[in-house]
Amino acid sequence: MTKSGLPPLNALRAFEATARHLSVKNAADELCVTPGAVSQLLKTLELHLGVALFRRAHRGIFLTEAGQAYLPPVRNAFRQIGEATRRIAISAETGLLTVSATPFFAAAWLVPRLKEFQDAHPDIDLQLLTGNALADFSRDGVDVAVRHGLGRYPGLHSDRVVTVELVPVAAPALVARLGAPTRPAELARWPQLHDAERQGWHLWFQAQGIDEIGPPRGPAFDDSGLLLKAVLAGQGAALLPAAMLAQELAAGLLVKLADVVWLQDFAYYLVYPQASHERRKVAAFRAWMLGAAAAHAADDRSAFGARAA
Repeated sequence: MTKSGLPPLNALRAFEATARHLSVKNAADELCVTPGAVSQLLKTLELHLGVALFRRAHRGIFLTEAGQAYLPPVRNAFRQIGEATRRIAISAETGLLTVSATPFFAAAWLVPRLKEFQDAHPDIDLQLLTGNALADFSRDGVDVAVRHGLGRYPGLHSDRVVTVELVPVAAPALVARLGAPTRPAELARWPQLHDAERQGWHLWFQAQGIDEIGPPRGPAFDDSGLLLKAVLAGQGAALLPAAMLAQELAAGLLVKLADVVWLQDFAYYLVYPQASHERRKVAAFRAWMLGAAAAHAADDRSAFGARAA
């Protein structure tokens, strides 16, 4: 037996079909190959196992004792693969759509609009999960995800949904210690806090016409809520969604360091595997979300601090 342990799948299919028919010709017809190809696959399997599986006689072909012992587990394995395949295929097209979104986007944008989607698609039951890490679509059972960043996710398709209004802020104690900035360039010397992608400040300075600020330094957080807590604790300045900060700014817990800016590429994206693009429920959710982003653009600017794609 080879070191890999498992024999070639095609050889196992040839073995199972030949054992079922007790005929190389009939197995070849079922598998849409030539009898010679089936014979070669059987020989490959026997060499792999180091035992003879069939006994050839003048009038036919018969299973050896080893072949009789090998057939039931092979047949059962194919049955289990077939059943699992059918379950997965059915699950992929059921009415359950699992959406993963960041907590902030789910609360501020998605949940208030979900009834519109349900009214338009009553046959699709939506399950909403919140988190910040990019979903593992092959393992987590997630159909689509909404994430904040630059939309560059290898192997995945992404559609920009809304661009968020970002504002640089810091705690009053930090502003008192460093002095209120009079020009955006002065913030390059401040301690900076970042989101997980560490691109926000670089893009913000670029939008101000400032290119040379060096590599991003300072802590990074994959949760906007944790990033906000670090800012409130005076650990540094950060770029955060304007709509997230209304209460803190009004209460004097945060100080706005510069005017609001739109970072067009730094946005919320709808992300999903390329292969899911044509799935009915994914296509329906994508069409609704992009349409809702365009239709509610005015509401987004006032309530969410965001601009539609």
